[in-house]
Amino acid sequence: MENNGEIKVKSLQKALEILNCFAVKQPLGVTEISEKLGLYKSNVHNILVTFTAMEYLVQDTESGKFRLGPEVMMLSRAFRENLDITKIAVPVMREIANEVQELVYLAVPKGEDMLYLEAVSPENQRLVTKSVTGECSKMYCTSVGKAVLATMSEEDREKHIPEELEAFTEYTITDRRELDEEIRLVRERGYAVDDMEVMFGVKCVGVALLNHEGEAEGALSISAPSLRMNKENIQKYAEILKTSARKIQKLL
Repeated sequence: MENNGEIKVKSLQKALEILNCFAVKQPLGVTEISEKLGLYKSNVHNILVTFTAMEYLVQDTESGKFRLGPEVMMLSRAFRENLDITKIAVPVMREIANEVQELVYLAVPKGEDMLYLEAVSPENQRLVTKSVTGECSKMYCTSVGKAVLATMSEEDREKHIPEELEAFTEYTITDRRELDEEIRLVRERGYAVDDMEVMFGVKCVGVALLNHEGEAEGALSISAPSLRMNKENIQKYAEILKTSARKIQKLL
């Protein structure tokens, strides 16, 4: 069947737009969603109740607000497990995590963002660093994002960088010329660094994962508290990631 992008079922579109609101913020109430999407409260309420009955949402008994439920996690798990890049990358990520004793991420491009698909910790070690699996972060301030941006032509890059660069910490690059220079440096050395640009106290080093056409399908990163991520470790981790990326790329 031909898919021309035409939306056939408007009610389904409305329901999924409501569900998508929870990817940005949780919990949410009927009024918040109604005002955000310009929908009648009665319609929003009915859709939320239906999603709750199907366990795609759960409702807090005290506040009356909603958040994502277990069925969404089932879909998310199925999505991740059936991506070729995930199947290929995860075993290699385990090797990296056990070697460096830090958290390793796999992320893929999604518009102006990077979507974090997997996080692998060292075996028998519980890390304090918060996992962001399933979350999105802007390309321009993450190591995985900058690594992917560095593989693109200037024309393609423009599609993935917002006009206004928001500062998430005092270290976030918000000047476009500085960002362009940073991407040039990433291309030159083959890896990118998030120097506490997304979260204070956390640094990351990342490399892109290229397919046989030379296009970035995703990126790997090592994330660690900034005190452990000195220049020596950054360079060491970058080389480990480059070697690991070559293993994965042979199979993409």
